[in-house]
Amino acid sequence: MSARARTGERGAAVVDFVLVLLVLLPLVLGILQLALVLHVRNTLASAASEGARHAAVAGSSAPAGAAKVQELIDGALSPEFSRSVAVRPALVGGAPGYEAVIEAEVAVLGLGDAGIRVRVEGHAIAEQAAVQP
Repeated sequence: MSARARTGERGAAVVDFVLVLLVLLPLVLGILQLALVLHVRNTLASAASEGARHAAVAGSSAPAGAAKVQELIDGALSPEFSRSVAVRPALVGGAPGYEAVIEAEVAVLGLGDAGIRVRVEGHAIAEQAAVQP
């Protein structure tokens, strides 16, 4: 191969790297964003279910369930995600129970204030205290 042919290809690897990076970087960032949103959603859903179960225990209340939800979210994620937590009485399959609703916003990687809204619910049938004859 002549010296002239070799010099014509000088720098081609850099161009190839940049072109491949333009395709791979958004793909990797998209996968990371999806993983982050699914992690937050699953954690919030677990906290909502646990809070509804806590409120449904005989002798407990909706505020106790909401406190449990906030405790779980603060421990697993961040207090930022426990801003909109509601635990209230509801019918669950026709039976009296409790419903926990959490609404949060997950930040989009690299876009500052933009976010993906996540809303999860948890339900539990209320326990009835057994009456002794």
